Amino acid sequence: MKPLDCARSHAAGDLDLPHGARFACEASRREFLQSLVAVAGTAALLPASKLLAQVARGAPGRIDVHHHMYPPFYMKEMEQEMRQQGWTPRPWTPQVSLEAMDQHSVATAIVSPVQRLVLDSMSDRSQRARSLTRQSNEYGAQLGRDHPGRFGFFAALPLPDPDGSLREIEYSFEVLKADGIALWTSYVDKWPGDPAFATVFDELNRRKAVIFFHPARASCCRNLPGQSGIIEYDMDTARAIDSLLLNGTLARCPDIRCIFVHSGGAFSVLAARIIDDFPPRLADRVPHGVEYEVKKLYFEVGHGSAAAPLAALRALVPVSQILFGSDVPLRDYELTTNGLDRYDGFSPNDWKAIYRGNAERLFPRLKA
Repeated sequence: MKPLDCARSHAAGDLDLPHGARFACEASRREFLQSLVAVAGTAALLPASKLLAQVARGAPGRIDVHHHMYPPFYMKEMEQEMRQQGWTPRPWTPQVSLEAMDQHSVATAIVSPVQRLVLDSMSDRSQRARSLTRQSNEYGAQLGRDHPGRFGFFAALPLPDPDGSLREIEYSFEVLKADGIALWTSYVDKWPGDPAFATVFDELNRRKAVIFFHPARASCCRNLPGQSGIIEYDMDTARAIDSLLLNGTLARCPDIRCIFVHSGGAFSVLAARIIDDFPPRLADRVPHGVEYEVKKLYFEVGHGSAAAPLAALRALVPVSQILFGSDVPLRDYELTTNGLDRYDGFSPNDWKAIYRGNAERLFPRLKA
């Protein structure tokens, strides 16, 4: 079947959606319905995600919850530190993201900070950390205003600075209208469940916030002898969730919605052992049980779309907790989508939920 010839439209027609929220099809409604019949006849021959991709050409595009931005101020500010770390990011502008999104049927990307923004630099609660945080958040908000419907943003916080974080939460939600908060899985030698962060999490719970957790490398586990360091990001995701369970944060803050990346990293495989071996003496910190708290977590599949991590994730949480993400522009979309195209463990309805429906529940303003 010849794919429908679709392009992003400046008008959403009778659906009255914001610019960029739909990919409008040039074929008529009748032609599109006829194409569904043709696609249905080949369903057995196509992977579920390939089938959905063809069907969805005239439907709302995907929502990418793991998409980074490289603000010019940040690149200049962190140039020396990035050089010391040997990290040279790809050239980026908003147009780079938009072109990649259009090529992969992504209607909206929710952007978050890049490597090390207000991570180590704010361990001393510095004014520099507060300034970098504010500039990043204002840049993310402006990105959404400049490209309505195409970008949302997760606001950064200088987390080890409770007073600065509380002020930034208020500003981000009430002035900038952030979609959620972006945090790291660790800050130097502390993980998110640490009591030092309790007041911040209590406020985020009061606001029923979405928190996007991106992996970091804790100071304990950098440059370990005989180790490449590659696995530390995945391990730190597991440590962050363990920290939130162990310190009772997830049970104390039931209205927070947490998103973890890369199909959960190491946590998806370790979860059964964590559930089985959680210390009985700490049962009061998870009064509904560890498994209850785990199944409330959300996970996105960026660079975690091989069969093994997807199968582990599918066994861990309901499909309602799985989201589409990409790690673009740090990674290419194909690093995620190629694996999804080969995976046959989800139904067509599952793919619709993963690609868009689950994110619409978390972010109602994006609902088509």
